[in-house]
Amino acid sequence: MLPAMCRQHRFPLPVPSRFRPDRGSTMKQRRPITYPAPSMQAYVPRRVPQLETLMLRGLQCQLYRWPGADPHPVVLLHGWGDTGATWQFLVDECSPSRSWLALDFRGFGRTQRAAGGYWFPDYLADLDALLDHLSPDVPVDLVGHSMGGNVASLYAGVRPHRVRRLVNLEGFGLEQAHADQAPGRYAEWLDQVRRPRRTPTYDNYQQLLRVLARRHPRIPPQRLAFIARAWAREREDGSIELRADPAHRHVNPVLYQRDQAQACWRRIEAAVLLVSGDLSEHAQGMEKETSGDWLRQAATAMVTGAGHMLQHERPQELAELVESFLSD
Repeated sequence: MLPAMCRQHRFPLPVPSRFRPDRGSTMKQRRPITYPAPSMQAYVPRRVPQLETLMLRGLQCQLYRWPGADPHPVVLLHGWGDTGATWQFLVDECSPSRSWLALDFRGFGRTQRAAGGYWFPDYLADLDALLDHLSPDVPVDLVGHSMGGNVASLYAGVRPHRVRRLVNLEGFGLEQAHADQAPGRYAEWLDQVRRPRRTPTYDNYQQLLRVLARRHPRIPPQRLAFIARAWAREREDGSIELRADPAHRHVNPVLYQRDQAQACWRRIEAAVLLVSGDLSEHAQGMEKETSGDWLRQAATAMVTGAGHMLQHERPQELAELVESFLSD
């Protein structure tokens, strides 16, 4: 029951069904690997996070905290399929005096799965509950990527008094859906919930790394190895499965209403920075957002040599932009 907004911006981490080992096929059989296997030597964090768990709205949620001299942490919201742990690359490139806190959204990473499925308003409610715990009286700074950027932007309009500054990394919403799409979307969703999805599995971490390296050649092998360990876990039989709940891959039967999102964005009082990678297919979305009255006050920036996963590909360049904005 994943909102269509999230699915468009998701990080394509699982092997397509035709490549899954449990379907009797492997990537090597489908398409020979012609590049060297990436190293399993994972990226070593410079600032090791403190791991915490917190009950939010009935679910046990995983938090990652990088404390600094600043008592008010910047809250980091990851994208679809990602986890809070992979903000590590950005945190390591920023000032050690700054405090950070990242959340694994429900059903992602190490946060508990939701038995009733996943609906976009739940992410807003989870963030609201987190801020009740973290900073009930003081506005916070939010940094969100992709799905997390959409969550942060909507929340900043719905709760304008709770957000001081907002950095949106490639979370620019979707095109307006049309009513005549509704019958097909409902039918697709009904078909999906009748056939529960299986968790994508791999023979070992090396196979997962091959998939990641093939899809994201701009991310260095050491970071890919770190990401693989954050996204997946080893099963009792030695195979590797993704932590993300496969139910996230269901379409949203409720059509995306862009005009409603824009109405929320118009109410944002926080300072806003929109950031895109110049190699991303979503780069034009940033221009579209700032051309309308709903986000005309936003500052914009482009990270050279980066695609959609700019915080994984160019964390140093992104850190310079984020630090400058948050320090202004």
